[in-house]
Amino acid sequence: MSLPPEQLERYNRNIAIGEVGEKGQERLLKSKVLIVGAGGLGSSCSLYLAAAGIGTLTIIDSDKVDLSNLQRQILYFTQDIDSRKVDSARQKINMLNPDIKVITHHERVGAHNIRDFIEENDFVIDASDNFSAKFLINDACVLMEKPYSHAGVIQFGGQTLTYTPGCTCYRCIFESPPPEGTYLSPAEAGILGSVAGLVGTIQATEAIKFLLGIGDLLTNKLLIYDGYTMSFNSVDIEKNDNCPICGRNPTITELINC
Repeated sequence: MSLPPEQLERYNRNIAIGEVGEKGQERLLKSKVLIVGAGGLGSSCSLYLAAAGIGTLTIIDSDKVDLSNLQRQILYFTQDIDSRKVDSARQKINMLNPDIKVITHHERVGAHNIRDFIEENDFVIDASDNFSAKFLINDACVLMEKPYSHAGVIQFGGQTLTYTPGCTCYRCIFESPPPEGTYLSPAEAGILGSVAGLVGTIQATEAIKFLLGIGDLLTNKLLIYDGYTMSFNSVDIEKNDNCPICGRNPTITELINC
């Protein structure tokens, strides 16, 4: 089935890539990606996924746009302050690319609903900004055998990894959330907006590569970015046989709120 002329023109630069082609673009248009969090990471990631022609984007976020968000969350403009992030995100994405379907949920993810969100999607983006959500997303994806991209950013730096079934998961590296009071939040420590944009763009690239079945993914490795020294460091991470969720004798078999 050939793409219509308008889509052939819109996605011309994708199609011109030999590993993508028209068949690959058709695959992207049939794909479904879930983005948990519409902040700094989610903003750049969702825009590039939309531009690439991912057929269905589902975005979950419970916040409203705040003035302090505009320094890094490029989905939102000054006139969007006090509006729900998911509503503004849907509007901007539809303006960018009316080809795609945008599903939004103005709520928080939890053990009670994350399975339903993940089930219908082909790939999951962890663009959350708190440890509880990150461990919950990891655990749900491992239990449901769903691929996902993890990322975290603070100040000048960020990290990201990609999980696919059977590979190193987030808990293989970080077994449990750190105790409250032992770390600074991004609001307390600060974050350079462009850092979130760069790392979110890497997440989008990983999702596209996975959906097309091309390239080398960030599986079994942690990519660490330092914007202060402008350096990237890829650290190989072996799967942890004692991981509480994906190890030989998992202790986490049901989702709980961390």
